[in-house]
Order: sequence, then structure tokens, then C-alpha cells
Amino acid sequence: MNTAANDKSVNIKGRDFLALKDFSTAEIEYLLALAGELKQKQRSGETFTPLSGKTLAMIFEKPSTRTRVSFEVGMTQLGGHALFLSSNDLQLGRGETIADTARVLSRYVDAIMIRTFAHSKIEELAEYATVPVINGLTDDAHPCQALADLLTIYEIKKKFKGVKLAYVGDGNNVAHSLMIAAAKVGMDFAIACPINYEPKKKMVEEALQIAKQTGASITVTNHPDEAVKDADVIYTDVWTSMGQENESAERLRVFQPFQVNAELVKYAKHDYIFLHCLPAHRGEEVTSDIIDGEHSAVFQQAENRLHAQKAILLSLLGA
Repeated sequence: MNTAANDKSVNIKGRDFLALKDFSTAEIEYLLALAGELKQKQRSGETFTPLSGKTLAMIFEKPSTRTRVSFEVGMTQLGGHALFLSSNDLQLGRGETIADTARVLSRYVDAIMIRTFAHSKIEELAEYATVPVINGLTDDAHPCQALADLLTIYEIKKKFKGVKLAYVGDGNNVAHSLMIAAAKVGMDFAIACPINYEPKKKMVEEALQIAKQTGASITVTNHPDEAVKDADVIYTDVWTSMGQENESAERLRVFQPFQVNAELVKYAKHDYIFLHCLPAHRGEEVTSDIIDGEHSAVFQQAENRLHAQKAILLSLLGA
């Protein structure tokens, strides 16, 4: 990763941050470099408030710990203000259109972050908003998480080329964004899912097209050992996401062979790192000895949500 955070050739001011496929490799590397610099500033105790007077509206139709806290703290640390809006705080729940909500909020705030269900909702919000819209999570994508994941991998492995990232579990929104992120930076990606739980074909096709340009490889399999073989990074997520609670019993049964445990990680490289976007269900998708073990970087990864999102905010708002 060679793009410095002060590279004037990269300018994403005023853009929406809906999916990583919308950003070039250079732009993603810019955001990662900027996130690293912002992390250093915070660690050194330096006060840096370029977003003074700016306000971020945060819409939550899905609950959150890391997304809410990291965006709110990040905006505060940059000198701005974050406004929490649940479904109960908005007229969306009483029939106001997404378009009208976008138009109104655009006259009050400088950016909108939304954590919601259907990806079409965030696309409609971005279409009618006149301020940047940030995807805090949809059913299809979680780009903020993937950016933090890339930052964590780079901090530890010091490179992307030649690194293999293995994802084991549900082919969900996190998997989609990770796959695209890996392809963008030229990192090899393998995903193992049970039959009928693979990532969406459209997402796989997009990743394959990107990978052709960057030299990455994309592998989709139903065999965890195949995905994890010689992996530098092992990643998993919960088996039952929000909105899927009625499928929980069936998912627990189907996904059991995809648990990340001491037997599975033997297929990885000896210096592999373990990542999880959290919250984790210890004893389900991962055993406690792995997530709490010496190879785990999950809390470094969680912290990096803050720094990655500060980079997004700073870049989109043009400060």
C-alpha cells in the first residue's frame, strides 16, 4: 500500500460511501493510510478537530454497539456532532417517504449514516440526499467493517499481495464486503459456506471482475478445510444475523461443521490471525480458545472501526 494520506490526486469529497466496489484501489488505499494517520494522532494525544461545526445524522433501523459508538465518538473527536435517530425518532415509521426524509435531513446536517435492512433503501436515500450518505450496514453490504478489517490486516501482515484471507460461515453482508475489499487490494480470498448459504452470485461475479484487474484470486467452496488451507487470516461471523432469529435452530445444525476451532485452524499458516466483526457467540461459530487466543486480533479490529470511520468522515466532508 503506497498511497499516502496527503495524496492530493485522491479526492472523494461529497461522495456517498455505499459499497467498496464504487471506490478504486487507490481511493481505498488512501482511506486506509488516512485511518492510520488518524490513529497515530489519537494515540499521541494530538487534538485534531477539522470537522468543527459539522453534524452527522445517524439513522438506526438495526441496533448496534460498534457502529453507533465508533461513529459518534469519531465525529466528536474530529470536532463535530453526531445525532442519533432511531426508527421511533423519524417519520419513516409513520409513512414519510425515504425521498422526503433525505431532502429534509440534507437541509439540517452535513452527512447521513444509516444502518438498515434492504440495500435499496440506502440507494434511494443517497439518490435524494444532497449530502454524503454512508452505509453503516445493509443486508447486502458492510463496507465500514471491511475497511477496518483491511486496516487490521495491513497493520499486522504489512501487505495485501500474497496474503490469503479465509472466511468461514454464512455468505452474508460482511462476507460480501470482505470479498470485494480483498479483490480491490489484490488479496486472495476464499470463502467456505454450507450449501445454499453461499454469497450472492452477483457479489461473487463483481469480485471476480475486480480480481482480474488486481491479480487476486476468489474461491467459493463448501469445504472449510479447503478455504482455510495455508490461510494468513481466518475470519468468521455469527451464524444467525439480525432478522433471521426464526432460522436459528436450523442454522445451528447446518453450520456446526463450519465452526472455527483448534482442528480447523491447523490447516492455516502457523502465524495466522483470527478476525471476527463481533458480537461473537462463543461456542457457536468460534470456540473460546481461538477468539481469546494468541492469534486473535478481534479487539484491535474493533478499535479500527473508529479510525476507519474517521477517515471516511474526514474525506467525504472534505476537511
